[in-house]
Amino acid sequence: MQSSTTSYALHELCRRVGGNIRGSGDVLIKRVANLQEAEAGDIAFLKGDKYKKHLANTRASAVILTEDAAEYCPVSALVVTNPYLIYARVAEILYPVPLTVPGVHEQASVEVGATIHASASVGAFVFIAASAELGENVVVGPGCVIGDGCKIGAGSRLIANVTLQKNVILGKRCTIHPGAVLGSDGFGNAQESGVWYKVPQLGGVVVGDDVEIGANTTVDRGALSDTVIENGVKLDNLIHIAHNVRIGANTAIAAHVAMAGSTTIGERCTIGGAAALAGHIDIANDVHITGFAMVTKSIREPGVYSSGMPAQRNDEWHHSVIRVRQLEKLMERVKRLEQQLNIEQKGPHLG
Repeated sequence: MQSSTTSYALHELCRRVGGNIRGSGDVLIKRVANLQEAEAGDIAFLKGDKYKKHLANTRASAVILTEDAAEYCPVSALVVTNPYLIYARVAEILYPVPLTVPGVHEQASVEVGATIHASASVGAFVFIAASAELGENVVVGPGCVIGDGCKIGAGSRLIANVTLQKNVILGKRCTIHPGAVLGSDGFGNAQESGVWYKVPQLGGVVVGDDVEIGANTTVDRGALSDTVIENGVKLDNLIHIAHNVRIGANTAIAAHVAMAGSTTIGERCTIGGAAALAGHIDIANDVHITGFAMVTKSIREPGVYSSGMPAQRNDEWHHSVIRVRQLEKLMERVKRLEQQLNIEQKGPHLG
């Protein structure tokens, strides 16, 4: 783990992120680390009971933890209610985003008519189309492509090799990681006599403020209306979002999730890795879908939803599959037995 270029006294970090100090507030912090590997000058954090066994032997200068764990901490502690969140804020202080130099790199290609704020930074081998607009303090890293009609809000960062096809609107303070593609054509095809005909994709992509989109994630443009990602959404790497999908504010989606067209996901949802969502369904607010789940129908109520079978020994899985295949025959036998039982219960017919 790299060290910060600046050290901060624990009491200064506390002043900036909140919490209470147990022990000395004068210890200097220059790096974040985990409990097991931390050394002098490091600050670690403890979340839950899983890693509590490492607390007694930590060599960190300070630990971020909750009140109930503070008495077991052998070093200075920053006592808070949400250690992981405060750790993130401390890390932001110790490792600020590097400052960029405003201006357009000489090896960038900017068409006449593009609007670029004087504070924006455009890297080498970037292409910016004539009708694109870059706001204040926007950073476009090397190799990015910004298409016609694209608008990038203030403070947003495209790290490298990001493609925004035409009519992609990014809000403020968004972060788009390398290889992401926004505004690619949706998978729209009509069939006649066994031949596929492409349906033009005429919509765009609208992304709200404070959205993060991971590496190699794709967001298709809408077919007619826009694909919409609302404020505060966090998307992991290698996610596929089809045309006309709408993702509600502050929803988080893990890697390898695929969702078909015209799906609507509510606010504050979480979707675990490798889940799949069918098209034209609605997911309510505050729904949490676990990894590898297959969602084929709308979910109307908040809660946790799961499907799929966890991994097991191959011989056990084989027996389970056999039992599943036998269910149809078993149901037929039960049906026949029920019919026979009904006849016997009715008794002989008396004329």
